[in-house]
Amino acid sequence: MRDRGSVVIIENEKVALIERQKNDEHYFVFPGGGIKNDETPDQAAIREAFEELGVTVKIDRFIDDFFFSGRQYFFLADILNGQFGRGQGEEMTQSDPEKGTYHPVWAEISELTHLDVRPRQIAERVYSLGRG
Repeated sequence: MRDRGSVVIIENEKVALIERQKNDEHYFVFPGGGIKNDETPDQAAIREAFEELGVTVKIDRFIDDFFFSGRQYFFLADILNGQFGRGQGEEMTQSDPEKGTYHPVWAEISELTHLDVRPRQIAERVYSLGRG
């Protein structure tokens, strides 16, 4: 079990996601990853956004947390700079059939309820944020 920090980035009625293909599964997750010993959850989310998306972000606010194989923290964030899709983290640059593929994408918020976005409860929360 490992605690994780993740970002939720919303721009132009779209949300940044990582499209995953692993074994026979096709699904989406919010950019994020494990919290290192010297990091807070928001610091991990910022680092992971850079590694996975290639962007520097600023945390706007905490959205939610829950327990699933460790504590999962989600933060609403804004892009400050960088080029979306240019992440250089290990999972983005190295091929490992056992880990599957990682591909950064923008998804319409209106489609979140139709896609297999994990975790579902955060996807539903973002869907509500995008409509309000």
